[in-house]
Parts: sequence; C-alpha cells; structure tokens
Amino acid sequence: MSSLLVIVFVAQVIIYLVGSLGGAVVASALWELYNRLPTSTSKAVREQARLRRELVRLRSELSGTSAQHEFARWALLRRQHDRAKDQLDKISTAISSSKGNFESVVSVARWTATSGFRFLLQFWFTKEPIYWLPQGWLPYYVEWILSFPKAPLGGVSIQVWWMACAGATQLAGEVLVGTYKFLSREDEREDETRPRQNKRTATGQKKQQ
Repeated sequence: MSSLLVIVFVAQVIIYLVGSLGGAVVASALWELYNRLPTSTSKAVREQARLRRELVRLRSELSGTSAQHEFARWALLRRQHDRAKDQLDKISTAISSSKGNFESVVSVARWTATSGFRFLLQFWFTKEPIYWLPQGWLPYYVEWILSFPKAPLGGVSIQVWWMACAGATQLAGEVLVGTYKFLSREDEREDETRPRQNKRTATGQKKQQ
C-alpha cells in the first residue's frame, strides 16, 4: 500500500493548495484560460473589450464637441455612443450569465476532484491498512485508534493517515507563509533604512567639505 500512501499525501497537498487559493481565484483563473480558447464566449469577451474602448473614445469626442456650435456632429456621436452602450449592456449580460454557469461547473468539478476523490478513496480502502506497525511496539488502545474505523488491528487506516497528512500540510503551509512574511518585513526594513543611511552619509560629507 506504499503507492496509496503517496497518493493520499499528494492528494492532500493539492486539496490544501486549492483551498488556500480559494474557489473564486481558481474559477477566475480557469475562466481567463477558457476565454483564450476559440470559443463563442471568447469572441463575446473580445467584442466586449472592443465596445468598451469604443465607448471611451466616443465619450472623449463627445466631451470635446459643443452641442450648440456643432450640433450635427454632437448628435451623430451621441447616437453612436447610445448604440454602442446598448450593445455593450447586452453582451455583458450574456457574458455574466455564461460566467455564472461556468463557475458552477468549476465548483462541482473542484469538489469532485478534491473532497469527492477523498471520500471515494476513504470509502473504497476503509478496510485496508495504509501500512503495518511493528508488532508489539504500541499499546493495544493506540493500535485501535490508529486502525479506526475499520482497518485491521496493527495497521494504520486511510482515515488516520489522511488526518496526519492534513495536519502536516497545514503546519508546513503556515511555516512557509510565516517565513515569507518575515523575510518580506526584513526587506522592507532594509529599504527604509537605506535612505536614512544615505542621508547621514551625504550630511557628513557636506560637513567635511
């Protein structure tokens, strides 16, 4: 069962990473990737971007056109602006609907690939030990806890091993995040200290002169 031991650990690391990033971030990244493919939605997104640029241009021209002195030009720009705005609203509504459906599919797929996969493995291998403990090393009640709920006595159940992997990945993640924050603060302090040192050096040189 050494292969299952590794599979459980890798699966828990992936679950932790996905959970740390958050469902919204994952869905947004996949949505951006999906829109890079040649799909009908990607065409709508490109058209939406074009219409937004067009609206910005028309608004700029409208603001620079006098309705009193250049009424014909102003009226033409106004009609073009209103037409582009209506098209943009329709496309934005359609894209929002498509994005909502896409995020629902991604949410179901994410749950299936993480929590669903975990529940399936735990159910399928609930009676199989991940690995065997050396006989006589631990008291009976410890062996019973490690084999909970249905693994043979003397073995470690997949549920217990998964809990251990979850605790290890959580601890490792907190250590890495804490280390990164500490190093970032040190860099910020160095950046704040350097201008002060440069000022002192410059002041000292002026006094010497």
